Amino acid sequence: MHYQDRLRVGAAQINATLGEVDANLGQHLATIREARERGVELLVFPELSLTGYGLGSRVMQVAMPLEDPRLQELALACGEMQTVVGFVEEASPGEYYNALAILQDGRIAAVHRKLNLPTYGGLEEGKWFTHGSELTHTAVRPGWSATQLICADLWNPALVHAALLPRPTVLCAPINSASGIVSDDFSNEQNWALNVRFYAMTYGTPVIMANRFGPEGQSHFWGGSRILDPRGELLAEAEERETLITAELSRTAIARARFELPTHRDADTPLIRELMAGHR
Repeated sequence: MHYQDRLRVGAAQINATLGEVDANLGQHLATIREARERGVELLVFPELSLTGYGLGSRVMQVAMPLEDPRLQELALACGEMQTVVGFVEEASPGEYYNALAILQDGRIAAVHRKLNLPTYGGLEEGKWFTHGSELTHTAVRPGWSATQLICADLWNPALVHAALLPRPTVLCAPINSASGIVSDDFSNEQNWALNVRFYAMTYGTPVIMANRFGPEGQSHFWGGSRILDPRGELLAEAEERETLITAELSRTAIARARFELPTHRDADTPLIRELMAGHR
């Protein structure tokens, strides 16, 4: 099989209108068109990009089963470009997930359900959503694959380690981060930059972090969307506005970074499993 060495990726830093799925759908379609025109092959939208974040009991009103025609419309618009979209999934009556639809070739290629639902500071997702129970890993192009984690998933190091053990070439990180939402003393702006840079560098894995920019009620979503190379260096960073950023990743650069810092190779998975089992 011939592996392509380059992959054009993008992060869509948009704002969502709370609870207005149809209005947000139009914005997604416009951004998808722009990304395809710019040659993007992997596009990441923020967490809950189709619905907005502070839904509360409105979760039920905006939830969509996978058969929803609006998801199908998005999938058809993507063509060969793999696109990661945030939505509320209705799995069964009353069972709702903070989820990602991974779209490609006119279909839903996979769904990631958020694993780590935060219930601290101003966050209360555990009150409205069901916990996911599986990791996702999708093929993007020959030689390229991606794993997807949603926002607080990345603040559980064990989840990130488990997601990266299958050796995906890219980590997609859709988030919904507002200034001061954790506490007055915890800087989301500084600590998110530290978080994703650490994982990119440690695992030799490029990261596409897509955050919102703009207001929702009393909250301000600060943006800061970024694309990092496998050494954790910035390839692209969004300005403080709604925008689409893109960058080109190199499979050769990933190989070199992982060869020089062989975190994957030296991960003693059996020992880690034994240690984890001993602490249950």
